[in-house]
Amino acid sequence: MSKRINIDVHHITRVEGHGNIVVDVVNGELKQCELQVTETPRFFEAMLRERPYAEASLLTSRICGICAVGHATTSLRATEKALGIDLSEQTQLLRRLNFMGEMLDSHILHAYMLVAPDLLNVGSVFPLAKTAPEVVLRALRMKKLAGDICQAIGGRHTHPIAMTVGGFTHFPKTADLYQLREAIAAIQPDVVATVELYQSLELPQFERETEYMALRRDDMYGFIDGDIVSSDGGRWPVEAYLSVTNEVVRPHSSAKHCSNQRDSYMVGALSRFNLNADLLHPQAKAAAEALGLKPRCTNPFMNTVAQVVEVAHCLAEAEELLDKLLQTEIAWEEPAPPTRLSGEGVGACEVPRGTLFHHYVIDNGKITAANCIIPTNQNVANIEGDMRAMVPTLLDLPQPDIAHRLEMLVRAYDPCISCSTHLLDVTFEGS
Repeated sequence: MSKRINIDVHHITRVEGHGNIVVDVVNGELKQCELQVTETPRFFEAMLRERPYAEASLLTSRICGICAVGHATTSLRATEKALGIDLSEQTQLLRRLNFMGEMLDSHILHAYMLVAPDLLNVGSVFPLAKTAPEVVLRALRMKKLAGDICQAIGGRHTHPIAMTVGGFTHFPKTADLYQLREAIAAIQPDVVATVELYQSLELPQFERETEYMALRRDDMYGFIDGDIVSSDGGRWPVEAYLSVTNEVVRPHSSAKHCSNQRDSYMVGALSRFNLNADLLHPQAKAAAEALGLKPRCTNPFMNTVAQVVEVAHCLAEAEELLDKLLQTEIAWEEPAPPTRLSGEGVGACEVPRGTLFHHYVIDNGKITAANCIIPTNQNVANIEGDMRAMVPTLLDLPQPDIAHRLEMLVRAYDPCISCSTHLLDVTFEGS
């Protein structure tokens, strides 16, 4: 008896913009398997042209409400490199603390509100609030702390206004830092409970070898600056990002596909863990051991588990950063001035979903060219690769289960979700 499975999803609501999943299986043979990203261009790079360099971070932070700190920081690093600006130690500490807050906020959102409902057999976070209110309340407590960190350092929770080229225009008060320090100490039981929750949940078992890419610094765990490294070998300065990302246009997608030493690669928390696990804070290493996460992990569903490990790391490091800032005391300082008004710079940061690149050319104080490559686009080809490998293993399942597993796979990558709260709408047609 012939069997056809046709999956046509319009639209995937958990990416920034619009995308479709199209899968066609005829008599057990995979005929078509595509992640069709259909979002129209957003023109941020064009918006930057002829703008004063000081406006770049404020504009590009609007690319994403979830990764606003990440975009702003990456933008600032590109500008500062172009203009020969050296940052003070205080500025570096404050920026990294701000980054910890956003990473925590995004990871908690994904692990608790987007992935946990699948694993706890509920449709969304809303029924979960009734069946397991303590889980949702825990997530909200941790998200509030993350928002408080970003507000204290960046001036507000979303779209920071205090960070500027060369430094800050606003500084937190000592009392604010003490409050954050106490809040982090008080939240530690929630970190333990988060690890215990994911110890109790069963994730799909699926393995596929791929290339993992991330930034690496030999003095600390990722996030701001570093070199590009690959699990397949190789280390490149961020200025070589074009030769590493190798963007190409595919006819079924308005999002370019990327590849390096294979047909695709993965970025994000799992990639960072696979390439930087030795640099994790001891508390995060303990969390990884408790969760059974070891490098090199090749199950993309474990990306969420890697995020939980990074939650432990970010809170532990935030505590240390606060201690350093309290010991030295926050002092008002003017932003570091540029040494020139023309130049070219590439900034790179590890935002929640992976490696982000900003590249600017500045002439006499104005941006004349810009390029941004975001993590979700870098992951599109790898998601397709996972889909092609996974679909044949699911054909014996009932069609609703196939749909659910594909939804979970897309969610595992944590594609940009700033405008999304819905499940995928999957319909099957076949005979």
